Amino acid sequence: MRLAVVQSPRVIRQIMALRAALELDASLVVDELLLLRDLEGRSLRPLQPPPEVTPRFSAVLLLLYPSADELWLPLTLRSARLTTHRGEVSLPGGGCDPDDDGPVGTALREAWEELGIVQEDVEVIGTLTAFYIPPSNNCLTPVVGLNRGTPHLRPDPNEVEAAFSVPLRMLLDPQTVHEEVWEYYGSKIRVPFFALEGYKVWGATALILSELVARLRHVGLSA
Repeated sequence: MRLAVVQSPRVIRQIMALRAALELDASLVVDELLLLRDLEGRSLRPLQPPPEVTPRFSAVLLLLYPSADELWLPLTLRSARLTTHRGEVSLPGGGCDPDDDGPVGTALREAWEELGIVQEDVEVIGTLTAFYIPPSNNCLTPVVGLNRGTPHLRPDPNEVEAAFSVPLRMLLDPQTVHEEVWEYYGSKIRVPFFALEGYKVWGATALILSELVARLRHVGLSA
C-alpha cells in the first residue's frame, strides 16, 4: 500500500521519478556507475563472486523521506568497533538472517536496529542491482524505500558512529562527484566518490548511490 502523505509539488515530482526509476528494465551502462578503476579506467570491482566462492547474503536500505520541500537520504558512519568497513559512510544494513523475509526483511530489520527506522512507516519501492563485495564476501541487495515523513534517527552506538542526511538534489549534482588516485593494497587506483558533508562516500555505497542517480537521470530528474 502506498503511503498517503500530502506533499509539495517538488516532492511529488521527485517521488514520481523515484517510482519510474525503479521500474526501469534496461540494464545500466557500467560507465554510469562509480566504480574503483585502474589508472587506465578499467573497472576493478567484480560484480559477481568467483564461481568457486559461496558468498553470504546481505541487504541495505536506501531510504528517502520528505523534508523542507524535497527528498532526503540518511547515511551512517560505521563504528570503529565493527570488523569490516569500519569508519566508512554507508547505508543501514547487514547480513540476512534465516527469519528475515528476504532482502527486504533484512533491510527493514537492520534499519530499525541501526537507526530506529519504524518499519511500518516505510513503503518499499523496489530494489537496485545486487552485487558482490569481495572484502566481506557478501552479495548485497540495495532496497529502496520511501518513509512517511521525517524519521527520528536513533543511531545504535555499537554499529553507528554518526548519522546524517543529504538532499536528493545533492546526489544529482555532478559537482558532488570527485575522483582521486589512492594507494590501495599496494597499487594506485582511481577512486570516485560523492563529497557529502565533509565525507568521501566511496566503494559499495557510492556504487549504490550512483545507480540510483543514473536511474533518476534516465527518467528525466536532475538537480
